[in-house]
Amino acid sequence: MERIFEPFLDYLRYERGYSAHTVEAYRRDLSQFYIYYNVRARGKEFVPEAIESDEIRDWLASLLQEGITARSVNRKLSALRSYFKYLLKRDAVANDPLRLINGPKSKAALPSFIDEKDMSELLDGEEFDSDFAGIRDRLMMELLYETGIRRAELVGIRRSDIDMDAMTLKVTGKRNKQRLIPFAGRLKRMLESYLEQKDKTIADSDSLLFVRANGKPLTVNIIYYLVKKRLGAVSAAGKRSPHVLRHTFATSMLNNGAELNAVKELLGHSSLASTAVYTHLTFEDLKRVYNAHPRAQKTKEVNYGNQN
Repeated sequence: MERIFEPFLDYLRYERGYSAHTVEAYRRDLSQFYIYYNVRARGKEFVPEAIESDEIRDWLASLLQEGITARSVNRKLSALRSYFKYLLKRDAVANDPLRLINGPKSKAALPSFIDEKDMSELLDGEEFDSDFAGIRDRLMMELLYETGIRRAELVGIRRSDIDMDAMTLKVTGKRNKQRLIPFAGRLKRMLESYLEQKDKTIADSDSLLFVRANGKPLTVNIIYYLVKKRLGAVSAAGKRSPHVLRHTFATSMLNNGAELNAVKELLGHSSLASTAVYTHLTFEDLKRVYNAHPRAQKTKEVNYGNQN
């Protein structure tokens, strides 16, 4: 590794607190530019002050010609941009050669989602056992799919956040913003069955909704692993995560007639777009449009095994 970048990498590591993985990514990207510059300059000494904008543009063009994606090229450009900002703050260079350089435009990736048929096959099938973990995992998947909540929101749900009479769920989203989400009768019965089993399995089960069999809380990483494992039974897609279920929820709602603004409220988004003017809906409106979700309309009961 070219030692010239070490002070900057130490700055990222010790002052900015970047992870070892991130620092290594910066190292690779900067090293790649260093090698390109040396080859192009035929061994001329690498002096940041002498680097010109055209040389950086040529490097970006060469990356694109090699078939590197625009997203990866922009990541490499970001690393080089951060390096020169670091040099400017320390008066190691007088000018920033990247100040007028824009990266290539990336195509917006379409959200991944699971087909409704595949979700029904999973949630109505025999994939889940009738023990505590099986009942918990089925409910967890149902909640993520039927409400669109984030995995961090799922982790934080407490028993007191569930109002069985009103059939509402209180979740705490980003920036501690709370919202109420309505749920249907089928999900209510699943919650009741799970809580009954939870009380039998765990001595102190009054706090967090989702826990392990030993009573310890589930973490976001455990939830990610469980969702990925369960979705693997019906989907070969590369992305199998709680966030994919969030996309799936929104897709199912919109495909079944829900209005975009209503879905925005259920998801807890602050706006439809940065410049959009959106309509705030009352909670009763949200309860009405929630019934557009295909799972909310189902009446078939799920056999959880012997609950006696």
